[in-house]
Amino acid sequence: MGLELAEQFDWNPPDVIFYPTGGGTGLIGMWKGFQELEALGWLTGKKKPRMVAVQASGCAPIVRAFKEGKEKATPWENAHTIASGIRVPAAIGDFLILKAVRESGGFAIEVDDSQISEALAEVSKKEGLLLCPEGAATFAAFKKALQEGLVSSTESVVLFNCASGLKYPMPDSSQFIDMHQPINFADL
Repeated sequence: MGLELAEQFDWNPPDVIFYPTGGGTGLIGMWKGFQELEALGWLTGKKKPRMVAVQASGCAPIVRAFKEGKEKATPWENAHTIASGIRVPAAIGDFLILKAVRESGGFAIEVDDSQISEALAEVSKKEGLLLCPEGAATFAAFKKALQEGLVSSTESVVLFNCASGLKYPMPDSSQFIDMHQPINFADL
């Protein structure tokens, strides 16, 4: 993913990458890819992106370890979240995730399930995309990071959506659309 991003960004990667972090292999692999590209001289004079580990507040062992300054994360008790892909109480590569986040100047951030649900609804209404909850978590985390001043609106940012919303049950559409009334597009 890091190689693909670098190529798509004309060898000038984005400033920040938000990645939904369960096992964290995607984040670890991207950071490794950026380091290799830099060693090859392909990113000379260009900064590597800041890596952001996004987790749900019901299962945030990486966030807790990051905030506590630990090199390894302790397993999360009673893990729960609507985003099953980031419900990983003990990531085998926890130390590598934390190392990548710190080396890159990034951070770890958590969002709760209500923020994930709100982000899912917002992106579907405004962009017409059916994100998975893990991808919606990255959007919720981005909005939170903007509010907290952890990222700025002038930075280039990539949010990862690693799956499809189709792997989750669809919400009851009767709560959103009255099929017997014309659609008022101005309300969307």
